[in-house]
Amino acid sequence: MNICVCVKQVPDTTEIKIDPVKHTLIREGVPSIVNPYDTYALENAARIKDADKETKIVVISMGPEQAKAALKECLAIAADKAYLISDKVFGGSDTLATSYILSESIKYRRNRRKV
Repeated sequence: MNICVCVKQVPDTTEIKIDPVKHTLIREGVPSIVNPYDTYALENAARIKDADKETKIVVISMGPEQAKAALKECLAIAADKAYLISDKVFGGSDTLATSYILSESIKYRRNRRKV
């Protein structure tokens, strides 16, 4: 079985700061972590992998180069492979665009494997 877990690097929720003028999240100086809900998904995939040694776990994320840290953390936990989808044209993508880009990347990887 192959399991794909989508992960996102998010600001550490214990240190969130909001710009009082722009009302946007201040990311500079705020440490990033893997979204806790994504780690739950990875943990469940790891349990399946423990029960079935044939299982392979792939993690995928869309974001800037700094998101590699989140993927490395997932590799250290249980993932076998990790992919970062990163391009300046994706900057500012909303959740719909992000989910579409990730779904197309997963389809591409799946179809490439069959060749």
